Amino acid sequence: MKTAHDWINTLQLQHHPEGGWFKEVYRSSENIPAKGLPQRFPEARSMATAIYFLLEMDDISVFHRIKSDETWHFYDGDPLEIHVIDQDGNYQRNLLGLNPIEGYMPQVTIPHGQWFAACSLGKFTLVGCTVSPGFDFHDFEMASYTELTNQFPRHIELIKQFTKQS
Repeated sequence: MKTAHDWINTLQLQHHPEGGWFKEVYRSSENIPAKGLPQRFPEARSMATAIYFLLEMDDISVFHRIKSDETWHFYDGDPLEIHVIDQDGNYQRNLLGLNPIEGYMPQVTIPHGQWFAACSLGKFTLVGCTVSPGFDFHDFEMASYTELTNQFPRHIELIKQFTKQS
């Protein structure tokens, strides 16, 4: 089995602002014009994008949201836990891995606009993330601890664990 550092070096991963390591490996050469997209997109977007994403044992992907749907695909390492809070404050825990009998699914989709965070349940987890319409950093919003706890006070312990507190 490869280690996290083997994957980081082999795939030439870089630090991601939300935590973990990543590398964009696909960006569609075709765009969807703004008039063909929902109003939340101010301009054209790639049809789709894909990245490698790796979280190590003590690393987290902090709460963030994007304007597109994002599908996570399990590749290697230990299972991953993805925490989701929707616009109404409903919480869902998703388990990404290769044991459906135990609830670990090989693929999980996070609908657009929902806050989500993740952590590896072991030494490391390597996944792929596919975003459609394609990812653009203008569509990325990292959660503020204060704003998220004010909006969803019943999830304060989870928010405390998965946000950068200032």
